[in-house]
Amino acid sequence: MADEDQVPKASRRALMLGAAGASAIVSIRPALAQTNASVMNCEIPVPDPGRAGQYVAADGKLVPAGTPGAFPAAGTPFKAQDVKNALNGGTLPGTTYEQSRAYTNYIRRLQSGTSGFTCFASLQMPRG
Repeated sequence: MADEDQVPKASRRALMLGAAGASAIVSIRPALAQTNASVMNCEIPVPDPGRAGQYVAADGKLVPAGTPGAFPAAGTPFKAQDVKNALNGGTLPGTTYEQSRAYTNYIRRLQSGTSGFTCFASLQMPRG
């Protein structure tokens, strides 16, 4: 008889553990959704404020202001969603095709420590 009493206790314990696991999953998913939303709201300045005044060449390198064929700094930072669209073949808002290509080339060249790098890096992370 003692074995029969143990079965219901073990089953109850398993159900309680399963319920705890399910609540953990439910609480994590909104956090991931919130993180994804915040990533899409981050911004990338072109160029980095520390390099304001420089132009962006077609290959994305920064060059002195007035360099022929290069583009002046974007007036405002670009939102992550706009950058993501441009990286997938679209055009950044308020830019010509050539200007958008130069700016996206600049963004692809961003390195750690540069304003906008973390935002760009987060766009590269796979979403689950």
